[in-house]
Amino acid sequence: MKKLSVFVLLLMCISVAGQPVNRTQLLHENIKTLQVKVDENPICLPVITLNGSEMLQISFDEMSHNIHSYSYSIKHCNADWSLSNLSSTEYIDGFTTGRIDDYALSVNTTFLYTHYQFQLPNNEIKWKLSGNYVVNIFEDNQQDDPIARVCFSVVDPRVQIEAAVRGNTDTELSGRLQQLDFDVLLNDYRVQDAQSEIKVVVRQNNRTDNQVTDIKPSYLAAGKLSYKNNRSLIFEGGNEYHRFDISSIYNYDEGVSAIDFVRPAYHAYLRQDQIIARNPYLTNPDVNGKFVINLQNASDDNTEADYMYVHFYLPVDAPFFDGKIYVGGEWNYNQMDKTSLMRYDSEHAMYYNTVLLKQGGYNYQYWMIPQGETKAQVSPIDGSHWQTRNEYTIYVYHRPWGGRYDKLIGVKIL
Repeated sequence: MKKLSVFVLLLMCISVAGQPVNRTQLLHENIKTLQVKVDENPICLPVITLNGSEMLQISFDEMSHNIHSYSYSIKHCNADWSLSNLSSTEYIDGFTTGRIDDYALSVNTTFLYTHYQFQLPNNEIKWKLSGNYVVNIFEDNQQDDPIARVCFSVVDPRVQIEAAVRGNTDTELSGRLQQLDFDVLLNDYRVQDAQSEIKVVVRQNNRTDNQVTDIKPSYLAAGKLSYKNNRSLIFEGGNEYHRFDISSIYNYDEGVSAIDFVRPAYHAYLRQDQIIARNPYLTNPDVNGKFVINLQNASDDNTEADYMYVHFYLPVDAPFFDGKIYVGGEWNYNQMDKTSLMRYDSEHAMYYNTVLLKQGGYNYQYWMIPQGETKAQVSPIDGSHWQTRNEYTIYVYHRPWGGRYDKLIGVKIL
């Protein structure tokens, strides 16, 4: 009996330890262009205020004109995006599931698709608690087999965050790195032991591969937690994102070399990029990897914008043998997988990739992951500069003694 109890306990530990960490992603090849907008703004991070007026609009395309029965479910997550142990009645006022009844067929497009969308919160769902949330989208009540997943955060702003980025880091002066310094002002918010109760997560351009977690304050003062001169908050500056606009098949920007119709689809050929690792920094306006769906002179971008095969080219005399090259941005949820992997063509001495994208404006960047590592580097292709204008997001969570979930008490977008 004792052996059986130990075995059951071991299984429980394995289950918890192996619990997948959630992230926004597509989980079915026929689903495209998963978007999360805040109050119709396509370039805002998916963060809304508890008891606030902001609305999340979640949308996606299914690549056919066949109507599907899609639904969604909502679950609360810990600071690390693993599922929390709360019951649904503790974090949701209303239902945790709902049907997606708002859909429309594409019009005059070479690729047939159906556009689906829904809003949160709505008449049937309101948040009770702050924290991280995951929405699983599934078909025909198959909740264990989602087709897409969306992550967002609900903040109850109880603390103030003051932050700044500097080029003079603790390891170099005005070179290729950036150091983030910030203070968390508690404003009479009660924290008994900041070292154990407060969790801070920092992201650069909403990437998760180089996010920093488990950060401890450099020093504590009356009503203030200071995170300064912390070496874990030194980031590669990188470079501004590349961009292209395929919102028209006739009038396209300098990032596009040509758009041709090769039956049965349009192909957008981007201008060949170059390795600029050793070039000086040049100001180049970008939106830090985000994208906007747009069709010029359309009455409804959601259903009139077409899909195109977008071709990326990066000439290189010889392939990188010490790592893999990826192309990405928010349009592929900053993931480095087989879809974003650049392949090397030895005959033409270049890396290439082809991705199916909906018409609009896009940012992208080249990343290299060295062998044996999981964090990508921008510097091998695009260089790294302390002047680069990156977007840093600071999430401050609090789990008091005896607490059962991570409250999100502050978010700062810098």
